[in-house]
Amino acid sequence: MNEDQAISALGALAHPQRLRTFRALVVAGLPGMMPSVLAEQLGVARNTLSFHLKELAHAGLVSVEQQGRNLIYRADFSQMNGLLGYLTEHCCQGASCEAANPDACQTC
Repeated sequence: MNEDQAISALGALAHPQRLRTFRALVVAGLPGMMPSVLAEQLGVARNTLSFHLKELAHAGLVSVEQQGRNLIYRADFSQMNGLLGYLTEHCCQGASCEAANPDACQTC
């Protein structure tokens, strides 16, 4: 991931409804969700959700697949992991950092 992609992704997530939407799609996992189910779960109007899904898709954080007449939205886990990797690329002052061992990294 490069700086422009990271800025786009962070910008897309910098809205409460888009952050909630993305987190719901992360929880849904690989099966994804249809917009109608997602709108009901989040308590948001479908046209509003459509706008937010478009913004997340434009940032590369979600993908959409048409299955018959239905659209299925999924979190793009590789893009999400790419963003996390970009943000933590130089953590621990460049030293090896093992997240599984909380004592391994004292600076982050």
